[in-house]
Amino acid sequence: MSTRLRIFMTGVGGQGTLTATNLLAQAILDSGTDLTAGEIHGMAQRGGVVESAILIGMASPKIAHGEADIILGFEPLETLRALPYLKPNGIVLSSTEYISPLSVSTGKAEQTPLELIKGKVNACASKAYFLPCQSLGLEAGAIQSGNIALLGALCATGLIPLKPEELAETIKSVMKPKIADINLKALQLGVDAISK
Repeated sequence: MSTRLRIFMTGVGGQGTLTATNLLAQAILDSGTDLTAGEIHGMAQRGGVVESAILIGMASPKIAHGEADIILGFEPLETLRALPYLKPNGIVLSSTEYISPLSVSTGKAEQTPLELIKGKVNACASKAYFLPCQSLGLEAGAIQSGNIALLGALCATGLIPLKPEELAETIKSVMKPKIADINLKALQLGVDAISK
C-alpha cells in the first residue's frame, strides 16, 4: 500500500461532501496514519460545486491536474468534471445518481447521459467503481448517508490504509447513536456493493 496517496473528492453543495471528507480524514488519523486535508474549492450555496482533498504522506493540501490517485465523485457530472485531476491509470469511485443542476431542472439544458460519463471515466482510469449512492443511502435510512456508502466502498477496495471496521469505529465515536446506526448500515451497503 502506498504511503503517498492523493484523494480528490467532489460533489455539490448541500450533499455532504465536506462532511464525508472530514469523516474519512478523522478515520484515517484515528487509524494512526498522518494526512493533510483541505477544501480546494467550495460553494456554500446548495447546488454549487464542492471539491476537497486528502493527501497521505504529503504536506500540501492541494492536488493539481494529473495528480490524484483516486477520485471520489458523490455526483456523476462532478466526477466527469474532476477527471482532469486524475493521474494516468488512477482509480475512480462514483455515484451513478444525479443531483440535477438548475439548468437541467428548468429544461434549459439536457442531462449528460450516464453511459457517456462512464465511458469517459473508463477511458482514463485503470479501474472504476459505480454505485447508486442515493439509493443505498435511502436503503440505510437517509439519502445523505449515501456518501458513507461511497466511503465504505473505498475502504473495501484496499486502496487506502483504512479498513471498513476502522471507519465504523470513527462513525460511532463522532455521531449520535441514531445517526451512527444509519451511517453504519450505509457503510456496510457500500462494502457489499464493491464485494459483489
